[in-house]
Amino acid sequence: MKGLALHPPADAGSRPERVRLALQELGPTFVKAGQYLSTRADMIPEEYLRELAKLQDRVPPFPAEEARRILTEDLGRPIEKLFARFDGHPLAAASIAQIHAATLSDGSAAVVKVERPHIRGVVAVDLEIMAHIAALAERHLDEWRWRRPTRLVAEIARSLDREMDFSLEAAHVERFARQFAGDETVRVPKVYRALSSARVLTLERLHGVKADDLAALDREGLDPRIVAERLAAHYLAMIFTHGFFHADPHPGNLMVQPGHVVAYLDFGMTGRLDRATRESLADVVLAVSERDQAMLGRALLALSEHDEEPDPRAFEDDVAELMDQYAYRPLSEWRLSRMLEQFFQTTARHHVRVPADLFLMVKALTGLESLTRALDPRFDAVTAAAPFIRRVHEERLAPRRLAERLATAGRETLDLLTSAPAELRELIRQARRGRLLIEFEHKGLEPALSELDQISNRLAYAILLGSLVIGSALLVHAGLPPYWRGVSVPGIGGFLLSALMGLWLLLAILRHGRL
Repeated sequence: MKGLALHPPADAGSRPERVRLALQELGPTFVKAGQYLSTRADMIPEEYLRELAKLQDRVPPFPAEEARRILTEDLGRPIEKLFARFDGHPLAAASIAQIHAATLSDGSAAVVKVERPHIRGVVAVDLEIMAHIAALAERHLDEWRWRRPTRLVAEIARSLDREMDFSLEAAHVERFARQFAGDETVRVPKVYRALSSARVLTLERLHGVKADDLAALDREGLDPRIVAERLAAHYLAMIFTHGFFHADPHPGNLMVQPGHVVAYLDFGMTGRLDRATRESLADVVLAVSERDQAMLGRALLALSEHDEEPDPRAFEDDVAELMDQYAYRPLSEWRLSRMLEQFFQTTARHHVRVPADLFLMVKALTGLESLTRALDPRFDAVTAAAPFIRRVHEERLAPRRLAERLATAGRETLDLLTSAPAELRELIRQARRGRLLIEFEHKGLEPALSELDQISNRLAYAILLGSLVIGSALLVHAGLPPYWRGVSVPGIGGFLLSALMGLWLLLAILRHGRL
């Protein structure tokens, strides 16, 4: 059948590849979920991470009439009064939205991002299915229980909710512009708030050369090495200084303008790192460079959360083994993103969870390192990061920061002292009324309880079996009719049933290796 695209056979390709194809078939929500999971090195095996990273968010565009309808509904005016010109043919289309070129009434060039019709209903249904599957996995699969798949689905839901709220993306653009205000090497599109809503985002249209187009950079007289340095400096400032970063450094989202100015586009995916996380992250890199195993272990635990402390000896041994891969190498051979990803995979083996934004940061660093090395094969990200890491440690010991920490500790101590008497009175009041409830949770008793349950079941089974044998003997002795060759048939039936039950019990005991 000429012109008909056939799907590959179900058994073609590796299992990770089949998972990727299945997610693509299931639709946009599952594609987004797969892309999110491709950042979670603590939960997904490496071969699946590589395959999920290939998921493409490409779907056919929706009709221009639908885009015009949404614009009119959300902005409250006919499209002819909103724009001097609106191009019905989209520049790009994705699962959540598509982008149209437009001209404003003052002649300024703009791009208009319009949400795909009915996408919120589709996403809500798909997320409900995911949540049900996650709950089943968390309840019945021991290896997934500590990973909290229900929490993972909640993270995916929050990520999609943020991505579908264009008013939040507008705020991200403005925050990014504010944190780089005064930096002439950064360009961010202007947000036209009067022409934006939760489903519509109108931005200034920026032009330039794609960051990975080496031939075009050469034609425009732009030095790829300077572009690599600028990109690294911007991202390291986002991560270690500002704590708010553009999380999708895809070459299509990075345009290079004259003077080696980098224009950042598409702020649908961003991440945040608080001050404590930035300091712990700097400690990780510093600990490896100084070969301080204890400091590295403390920094990794400070970055993560866990239900119970990991075994200190086993955790330190794994951390030391991984640190040896980097501590004795030249800095130029380090891959910062790969090093952090391996550290987080190590923590996962000890049931230690890492916040989602850290994996988003690792994904951004992975894309950044790949791009900077394409621009300049000799580029050293770790050396570029050294001044930022040093600044983080200097600021931690600065008098102003120490004063802030002392003031915070003082406020917390005062709050504790003032609230303690009231809390104590409440405990005494509950005890007097007989309503004071103290719950104890025993850890590590599950195997013993399971064994005890198995013993009690076998004992009850053996008592039942003995009763059946005795009852059958009484029936034979009483000569209860009917008879077979002069023997009571109910008695024979009871003996046969007893024999089968006894054989089953014997096989069950032998199967567990205990007679």
